[in-house]
Amino acid sequence: MQKQKPAAKAGFFIFSLMKALQSLFQNIERYVALTEAEKDKISAITSLKTIKRRQFIDQPGFISKYRNYIVKGAFRSFFLDSEGKEHTVQIALDDWFVSDFYSYITQTPATLFVEALEDSHILQMDYDAIEPLCRELHALSEYFRVSTERAFAFSRNRALSGLSKTAEERFLELQRLYPSMIQRVPQKVIASYLGMTPEFLSKIRKKLTSVS
Repeated sequence: MQKQKPAAKAGFFIFSLMKALQSLFQNIERYVALTEAEKDKISAITSLKTIKRRQFIDQPGFISKYRNYIVKGAFRSFFLDSEGKEHTVQIALDDWFVSDFYSYITQTPATLFVEALEDSHILQMDYDAIEPLCRELHALSEYFRVSTERAFAFSRNRALSGLSKTAEERFLELQRLYPSMIQRVPQKVIASYLGMTPEFLSKIRKKLTSVS
């Protein structure tokens, strides 16, 4: 097989970066409009990274330095309790942002592990570059404000769901809202996210399968 020439590889990378940026801009423009000049400024401080499965992009003790946009892939954020048990607090798929957001916003050491569940491609925006740009570009600042508010509302609803719904109802809700998540994410991670054991989740799924 003929080896790919360096120039061809560079061309493929540029094409991939362009497609990734297009996906990011489509996400942003659901909420705000961007001029071509604004897109150019955002592109200039954004880099495309390949993250291998089980690789961490944030971990406790290190400050979260990037806004990470998932072009293609799956991640989870989790912490370890005093007994070493994992507790998943976020699952993120294509077209979502993921990081230890508290660490990023406050620029203090992270308390969460953020781990790739699949080989993934992400766009990274460094804190020292994106935050000044947010002050310069009102549209970008407004986008992140809206995104933060939506994330807060989602976290509130998830907390209420955990208090008011049965384990089966929580699973059905997740399945209805994010069917691809159920297919792509390991059952033990789904169980941790829903606050139950993998064995109990397995029983729920078997019950639902037998009923259907």
